[in-house]
Amino acid sequence: MSDTRTAGAVQTVVDPAGSPATSTIVVGYSSKPEGRAALTRALSEAELRHSHLIVIHTLEDGEVADLQHELVVSGVSYEVQSAADEFDPAEDLITVADRTRAEFIVIGLRKRSPVGKLLLGSNAQRVLLDAACPVLAVKA
Repeated sequence: MSDTRTAGAVQTVVDPAGSPATSTIVVGYSSKPEGRAALTRALSEAELRHSHLIVIHTLEDGEVADLQHELVVSGVSYEVQSAADEFDPAEDLITVADRTRAEFIVIGLRKRSPVGKLLLGSNAQRVLLDAACPVLAVKA
């Protein structure tokens, strides 16, 4: 395990198996139900595809340890990075996916009212429209 500092964010890299992953999956994570759903699906996909998982989160410092524990238990190769802007994590998701040539991005969507369904959340919409790779959007 290594720990490096990048742009004010702590990045932890863990490869439990010691073997290189064949691809990368980027996931946006928050402690909200939609963030949990995205992480659950991303972990399943990473295990299935033997992929390296990069988790971009918007957590408070105290919540990161729980995330780290869940990732360690999963057994997948992973990195954890905090979003530079907790209110606009879309830029980080897109940038990291581009830089790593990610296979896809996983994001969570929250339920919306009938009027809210006309508009997607701005972060989700931005990722869906601007990402160069496929985006898997999951519901809580």
